Amino acid sequence: MATIRVRNTGETISGEAEVRQFLESNQVYYDHWQADKLPASLRGKFQLTASEQEAVLTAFQPDIEHLANTRGYVKWDVISLSESTPNLEELLKKFEQVHTHTEDEVRAIVAGSGVFVIKGQGNTGYFDVELEAGDVISVPENNPHFFTLTDERRVVAIRLFIDPSGWVAHPYEDPEFQSA
Repeated sequence: MATIRVRNTGETISGEAEVRQFLESNQVYYDHWQADKLPASLRGKFQLTASEQEAVLTAFQPDIEHLANTRGYVKWDVISLSESTPNLEELLKKFEQVHTHTEDEVRAIVAGSGVFVIKGQGNTGYFDVELEAGDVISVPENNPHFFTLTDERRVVAIRLFIDPSGWVAHPYEDPEFQSA
């Protein structure tokens, strides 16, 4: 289950109802899928072949289709990151820049963990949403954010897109962003 840390106050939010309420108040979609749908042969594996990525998509196909039909997604894929990912540090530097998208950014974590750093509504400032297997999140279009790994440094996630061209980031310079 996701945990939230509000950066400007240090407040921690946990518990499904509290997390959902906080994210909803910041216009962030949140859901939870059954992570145990991941085939046993892929559990604990963070470097996936193309056929293993297809197996992940097949395992979660009903959830993907439901979300796609509900929210208008037309394309999806799997991203896996770990210490064995070539050029991991370079890739993370690209991800760890505050940016926006012209569509929402969706991640369904199926193994491992990750963190979305999101600019909140009003005076909330930035907050970290630490996600674990089963957590599904959608950051609204044009909302400043970025994604990074937890100290575990490994994740497998399903990404869903409205635009078939996929992930396109637009850099966002924000004097309010505090990196701590």
